Amino acid sequence: MCAMGRGNALGHVACFVAYMIFGFNIIICKNLTSSGIISPMALFCLRSLGAGALFGIISLFMKRERVMRGDYTKIFAAAVLGFFLTQITFLVGLPYITPMDCSIIGSLSPVLTMIIAAVILREPLSLMKIGGVALSFCGIVSLILGSVYSSSAVAETKPLGVVLMLLNCLCFSLYLGIFRPVITKYSVVTFMKWIFLFSFVMSFPFACGELVALDYGALPTTIMWETAFLIVCATFMTYFLIPLGQKYIRPTLVSLYSYVQPIVAIAISILVGMDVLSLRKVVAALVVFAGVILVNFSRGRDRA
Repeated sequence: MCAMGRGNALGHVACFVAYMIFGFNIIICKNLTSSGIISPMALFCLRSLGAGALFGIISLFMKRERVMRGDYTKIFAAAVLGFFLTQITFLVGLPYITPMDCSIIGSLSPVLTMIIAAVILREPLSLMKIGGVALSFCGIVSLILGSVYSSSAVAETKPLGVVLMLLNCLCFSLYLGIFRPVITKYSVVTFMKWIFLFSFVMSFPFACGELVALDYGALPTTIMWETAFLIVCATFMTYFLIPLGQKYIRPTLVSLYSYVQPIVAIAISILVGMDVLSLRKVVAALVVFAGVILVNFSRGRDRA
């Protein structure tokens, strides 16, 4: 019981830190995609190559883990849903949607994950769990609607942006809901090494021409540092932490931590003077985490 308690706590910390990094990632990706220097597909290819190389290096110092032949197809499907489609739809859709609309659509992810996990993994749907998800959803929407966004952001949301962000939510929710069995079967390093290898193979044919022609020596220092952050922190670290969290806590709880993203983004906006702190924001953030607590202690947690 003690070990399970420690594991559960580790799962919560891993997901919290991962989605906190994703909060910074929203701002970094917005700047990179708006610069016009590198396309979303080339950026994705660099992330896959860099993170895959880091996981590959770590695996050299670990005991070799054999992947069952039948699981390669599942891991490939996980790479398509959990990284390739999720990241491409986000990067391509970002210039066509306002930050507020993007955040609101993104807040649907825990709701979709809860439904998918209930149908596919038979995760129990208690009233406490449904209430917790609903409470967090109301809290995050209130927080988003009460925030101020930069005047340099997209002024109008276009249908393409909405469609791509909805696909982004659906793909990642399917990933969280479907692939927990294979994720828990292997070590995080082994699983992610193959995820990023498959992701690189998928993206390289589309990005190789641009990556070869790119003048790396002429890249602005800011772009280089932001790309490094994207690869090391927002890809390698986060995609190490999320599967780690999935080993110990249920998909619905993992998805609920996505609400940390807009909270971090708004906190940064307040720190740099783009937004203001108010009682409404504090209460809304507390409501979000109250919902997470409700889901964590919902009936049927031991059957996860």
